[in-house]
Amino acid sequence: MKPLPELTDFLEGLSEPHILFDAQYRIVMANAAYRRAFSPQRSVIGRTCYEVSHHFQVPCDQAGESCPLAQARASGQRERVLHLHHTPKGEEYVNIELTPLRDASGEHAFFVEKMASLKVAHGLSVAQGLIGRSAVFQHMLALVARVAPSLATVLLLGESGTGKELVAQAVHDASPRATKPLVVVDCSSLPETLFESELFGHERGAFTGANTCKAGLVEAASGGTLFLDEVGDIPLPMQVKLLRLLESGTYRRVGSTELRHADIRVVSATHRDLDRMVAEGRFREDLYHRLSTFPIALPPLRERREDIALLTQALLARVAPQRSLSVAPKALALLAEQPFPGNVRELRNLLERTTLMCDGDRIEVEHVAQALNSGRRSTWQVPTPYAPATTTQVGRGAPVVSAASLRELELSALRERVAMHTGSRAELAAALGISERSLYRKLKTLGV
Repeated sequence: MKPLPELTDFLEGLSEPHILFDAQYRIVMANAAYRRAFSPQRSVIGRTCYEVSHHFQVPCDQAGESCPLAQARASGQRERVLHLHHTPKGEEYVNIELTPLRDASGEHAFFVEKMASLKVAHGLSVAQGLIGRSAVFQHMLALVARVAPSLATVLLLGESGTGKELVAQAVHDASPRATKPLVVVDCSSLPETLFESELFGHERGAFTGANTCKAGLVEAASGGTLFLDEVGDIPLPMQVKLLRLLESGTYRRVGSTELRHADIRVVSATHRDLDRMVAEGRFREDLYHRLSTFPIALPPLRERREDIALLTQALLARVAPQRSLSVAPKALALLAEQPFPGNVRELRNLLERTTLMCDGDRIEVEHVAQALNSGRRSTWQVPTPYAPATTTQVGRGAPVVSAASLRELELSALRERVAMHTGSRAELAAALGISERSLYRKLKTLGV
């Protein structure tokens, strides 16, 4: 059965990428926008959608992915999913909207699939943006893709270091307001006396020192998105002023009687337990409900350990952009074992220390161990022989590694390098950044 020419002509004229496939998953039509974005070199006609998009040999739901076609067959309605697709630019997250089409007998004969790349997130290591492939990451990203096109207020909930500002940027970039500004308000750094003036602006003479009129951050975000970071730190007296803005969409500059209209979309974030703060009377319940129209929980790094390898490569490109560093499998395994209570931010700091421990172009397990041992945490999971053998406690939980322990760590690292080296001693000394005489003494200590 062939699709109606009117349908294919209609899809061809659409500006968004669309494909049309039959009940056997075979692509029967791909419009020009799809061909430009996803398959500029090779025709997809006659191939299955799951083979083209995922390189699978079986339908998505048989390969561990959600299948919009199977969902549409079950519901008889349009379905939306977020998939990680193979594209000419590598793997990209793509928002899929699938619509089933019935024939005269009422059977599902064809399916129209509309695709939109979520350019702020990636399934591979890149220098910028959200990165991950884990199930919890994809679930969070699917919520971002679903809410971003709307005007709903979004509340991002997550521990410090989980990337709340990056997710706020993703919500903004995937929204119709992407061409307008995203204005960040750091609520934790604004004193109560300045909060209203910074947010709403002030007129000349409104208070001592107000020598000129000043537009506020709400006005600066006009047409775009206002991101209230650490909204749980807003003082109670200021919460009612923010509530008025959200309820009425209007505000006044300090010292003015003129009512101004705010054309903004509000995204907020906090690491605090707002439910508990509401119960304790430290956060207004009505403001909480206004902010949390669409809450999104950001997973901590310990719940997405399978993303650590991707994050490591991306973060190394940021902390050491001038070096082409690779990471040994044992080093990645050691990183994946760590608890990272500071989440991605803590991983970044650890990797920056690690690059300083590494003189070559490959990060080994001993480099990671050295960086871990130099940190302040007593909860690092450092296995022997890399864990310090002797420590003394200075203050609260600050392990100080003994000289003997560091010596053993150095010799252990050298022993592994010698075992891997196949060239001359002069080449090994040059790779280690030491003289041949120093290398000879160290090898003598090892008994080599």
